Amino acid sequence: MKFNKWTMGLAAVGVVSLASAARADETKMSQVQTALSNTTLSGYVDTAAQWNLGSQNGGATPATRGLIGNAGNADGFTLNAVDIAIDKPQDETPWAAGYHVELMDGPSSIGGPGNFASIRQAYLALRTPVGNSAIDWKVGVWDTIIGYESSSDPSNPNYTRSYGYGIEPTTHTGILGTFKINDMFTVQAGVANGSNLGGASPAGVNGLAVQETQKAYMGAVAFTAPDSWGWAKGTTINAGIINADDSGAGGFNAGTTSFYAGATVPTPLTALKVGIAFDYADYHHGGLGAGVNGSQSVIGFYGNYQYNDKLSFNGRFEHLENNFAGVTPADDEFTATVQYALWANVLSRVEFRWDHVEDHNAFDNSSLYSGFGLGGPSPVHNNAYLLALNLIYQF
Repeated sequence: MKFNKWTMGLAAVGVVSLASAARADETKMSQVQTALSNTTLSGYVDTAAQWNLGSQNGGATPATRGLIGNAGNADGFTLNAVDIAIDKPQDETPWAAGYHVELMDGPSSIGGPGNFASIRQAYLALRTPVGNSAIDWKVGVWDTIIGYESSSDPSNPNYTRSYGYGIEPTTHTGILGTFKINDMFTVQAGVANGSNLGGASPAGVNGLAVQETQKAYMGAVAFTAPDSWGWAKGTTINAGIINADDSGAGGFNAGTTSFYAGATVPTPLTALKVGIAFDYADYHHGGLGAGVNGSQSVIGFYGNYQYNDKLSFNGRFEHLENNFAGVTPADDEFTATVQYALWANVLSRVEFRWDHVEDHNAFDNSSLYSGFGLGGPSPVHNNAYLLALNLIYQF
């Protein structure tokens, strides 16, 4: 065993013995090894090349609508996100404890570029025994409990995000409890800071509303079909609601109530799964500006065909309804994705996306086109097309 110079000097004058120093160092190393023995490191690096067909490089495109923070990604290469997670999982004891810390940065990451230190998730995982079951708590910063898609890029069936994801909350700071009633039903309930709502631009991790009593209250239920359902076993059905009161700019109160319901269902064709998702966001008490109320609703349909262990085909169709003044009444999008595991640990995707706006021109504000007397470039297309290559290394 190697000793530092200070330990050797003390041993030379008889203050300590080398044997006792060795035992002390071994004890410290044992404590460190015990603390880190179950700690895991995981994450991913997400990159892409994107082509917006035609001249759609000067304004709203499927890129700005479908991916958070990547308005400048049209016709170029991008680093979407770097995600690093450190976990100490809970063991099986009744009063188990652990933690999850997840750092994320990149132009398309939650919160936008340069927010690596602000942390995507960081929470204590605590268990409280209740009868023959237990409540598992998350205390800190954690992902929202509603939605068909995830803030984790590799967990989604497509490269671009859905309209539904764009109107949902993403991150909360608070406390969340999860209780598994049985193998079929699980319920969740939580309370969080009101200002940590928001879809594309959530507030800072520790942001607080002006009034400390303004909070977000939420609940959700999940159902998993048992083996007795035959080919439909493993069907999952989820529903949840989040009501958030927040303090908006200009001194008016802002609030959003978000409703979600979704399901993923196997089919008699083993390789095929289908899904459906419904989102409804009610903006109240000036949630869209001083005295402005309204709502948005999205219904989405998903399909996944797992051809073999490496190759799969994923599709998504959505219809978005906007119910407030000054916004395009309805949008549709269709996305087709081919996914293939060409390299070990690498998720490879080729994706085509078509966005269509009804009764309005919303795409391409290129300066090549006249402003039509409006003092600047104006949208000239009601259709937009995207072709992308997405590579994600997972570790």
